Amino acid sequence: MPILSYLALPRDGSMDRLCADLSAMEYCEIIPADNQEVVVLVTDTPDEQTEKILQETLKKLPSLHSLSMTFGHNAE
Repeated sequence: MPILSYLALPRDGSMDRLCADLSAMEYCEIIPADNQEVVVLVTDTPDEQTEKILQETLKKLPSLHSLSMTFGHNAE
């Protein structure tokens, strides 16, 4: 059960779109910053394979400029 957290930065003018994109994804929970264009993203997937698929999906989001991992834990 991998649990990871990230700082997600949107492309210029895409903060609302990024929040909507991430909120719509399974295994994702977001906390948008109140005063900056940054989102805290926490993912909780059931296994490594699901995590890999989620990572590939995140990389393809057109609203996402960059994603920086801040924490990772695997309960295996």
